[in-house]
Amino acid sequence: MSAALSRADWAKALVVVLVWGLNFVVMKWGLATVSPLLLCALRFMAASLPFVLFVRPPRHLSWGVMAGYGLAQGVGQFGLLFTGMQLGMPAGMASVVLQTQAFITMLLAAAFLGEVPHRWQWLGLCIAIGGLVLIGAAHGDGASGMTLAGFVLTVSAAAMWSTSNLLTRVAARQGPYEPVSFIVWTSLFPIVPLLLLSWWVDGADTMAQQLRGLGWRELGVVAYLALLSTLLGYGLWTRLLQRYAASTVAPLSLLVPVVGLVSAMLLLGERPSAWQWLGTLGVLLGMMVNQFGGLWARRGRRI
Repeated sequence: MSAALSRADWAKALVVVLVWGLNFVVMKWGLATVSPLLLCALRFMAASLPFVLFVRPPRHLSWGVMAGYGLAQGVGQFGLLFTGMQLGMPAGMASVVLQTQAFITMLLAAAFLGEVPHRWQWLGLCIAIGGLVLIGAAHGDGASGMTLAGFVLTVSAAAMWSTSNLLTRVAARQGPYEPVSFIVWTSLFPIVPLLLLSWWVDGADTMAQQLRGLGWRELGVVAYLALLSTLLGYGLWTRLLQRYAASTVAPLSLLVPVVGLVSAMLLLGERPSAWQWLGTLGVLLGMMVNQFGGLWARRGRRI
């Protein structure tokens, strides 16, 4: 694996960061007129159905692993995230809280894959938990107002993202696979469960009314979420992880909540409270300790 990103791959990484950071504002725009579970179903329909005729299923991977990943990511991560944002989770705060998936992944990997966390990773986890407590206890004003239900659902979405992370590691052990093919075919599995959940929660009449009312704005939101955030974003990110060490690529994800916070302030008028800002700093500091603690420890031993 290469040690440092090339200029072209730096550009790809920054495109992913920008797309994923703006993703939360786009979600809010879509949720203004479409219910969360239906919007989520439309996202994965657009990311899979037009392409399965042209993209072959990944070789070497079992259908069970692909189904598990698709359900964990589609129904779990995004179903919970969209619902949480509709129930009062601000877009900017959602971009921060969702990044705690890194710590939940660490805990799940320790429990199920036997990966023992280092001391600095435990320290980063404790700092991030302190930040989460501050965010969860805080209440913004106006567009930044946050509900407990929205916060809990967003943390749950981060946990489901961690589950899908573990399944990608299981998939990697089964053999090499093409990222876009993996994303297209795994996106098939959440469609029916999401439609059934939307029918159960919203009702058939509401679903039909929303589908008839889809305009250019709603179609643009679905296209952004499916083509840019899902296919382009995850495709480029997975390729970067295949070419470079995780320690080189993963820290760039720290920029996603920064873009998410700034874009939510500029485009949605969100203004986090002082406690939310403090909690955000705690989460980001915890992530930095988790990502760079090993490097700092090695430098300390050389001194």
